[in-house]
Amino acid sequence: MLAEYNFKNYSFRLLFCTLALNLIGVAAINSAVGGATSYVTRQLIGLFGGLLMAVCLSLINYRYLLKFSVVIYIGCIVLLAAVSAAGQLGGFGGGSKRWITLPVIGRFQPSEFVKIGLILFFSWFLQKNQEKIDRPVTLIMLAGLAAVPVFLILDQPDLSTSIVIMFFILCLIFIAGISYRWILGAMAVVLPCFPLVVFLAERDMLPFLKDYQVNRILAFVNPGKYAELNLQQDNSKMAIGSGRLYGKGLFNDTAFSVKNGNFLSEEHTDFVFSVIGEELGFVGCMIVLVLFLLFVFECLHIANRAADLSGKLLCTGMAALVGFQTFTNIAVVTGIFPNTGLTLPFISYGVSSLVSFYIGTGIILNVGLQQRKPE
Repeated sequence: MLAEYNFKNYSFRLLFCTLALNLIGVAAINSAVGGATSYVTRQLIGLFGGLLMAVCLSLINYRYLLKFSVVIYIGCIVLLAAVSAAGQLGGFGGGSKRWITLPVIGRFQPSEFVKIGLILFFSWFLQKNQEKIDRPVTLIMLAGLAAVPVFLILDQPDLSTSIVIMFFILCLIFIAGISYRWILGAMAVVLPCFPLVVFLAERDMLPFLKDYQVNRILAFVNPGKYAELNLQQDNSKMAIGSGRLYGKGLFNDTAFSVKNGNFLSEEHTDFVFSVIGEELGFVGCMIVLVLFLLFVFECLHIANRAADLSGKLLCTGMAALVGFQTFTNIAVVTGIFPNTGLTLPFISYGVSSLVSFYIGTGIILNVGLQQRKPE
């Protein structure tokens, strides 16, 4: 099997970006938690374990993995259903039931792994049905298959992850070659719904959203009226702005630090970019952004040279996942988006999130090893 690979095509650039982001994340987490070794140790375990899985997966033919797409999809549904039915086995965060505990594996967040599983499944499904992509029956099947995991995740509740999943599925459908008539028709229906959502939110008429989710939307639309709900994001912007060009220095413990003054919560997870902005300044933020840009570009570069449509879809799905989740996280901490609770890929604390992104990276590395031959 290995003899079939041309290791000159191995994307060390992608691996470098991944490790660089992860190491920056470990340093930022260490500073955010005040040197608490338990957080750093677990993140390092995730780094080495995830890296090992990525390297192993990079040597396994992705077409072999796609043969198990239906099993992977069913496994994703079972895990999400287990969270809804037996979430008390895990932990609770902010009133959300998102974790379960399994023997040997321990406590983990299934929705993080479901993202990668769904990229695999829909890459397989869309390649199999590419010629029928514009048929209403195919699109109804697609919508139904996507709706099951999305609604199970919404039930946790986890609106932000549901939005991320819907985004990369739409990207996969676009790459599979859906007609622009469907795209324009969908936009004509969806875009007018945004003002309607705000209108209904103001009147407490959105039954599928929790109260705190509605409040976040209202606070974003009308920050003056709901100023107390924007306090976390206001402090985040203050932290990033106070870093100026070069930052206050990593691990600083001055009394003027927004982080050390307990003005931020979740600074090691959702708001870790605020710590980077304060301690590494504009330069540090730009380094992180460039690394993410290079990661996404490399995924798209590999997609462009993929040997078949499924390989192209896998790379595009990973690029969409990392790119959109990164953009959303940074948009939240800078006040551009309402608070969503999404982690920053490879950087935020969380072993489930970290390992799942390494798994996705390993699959992309294998696609890169099997580039189409130049004509």
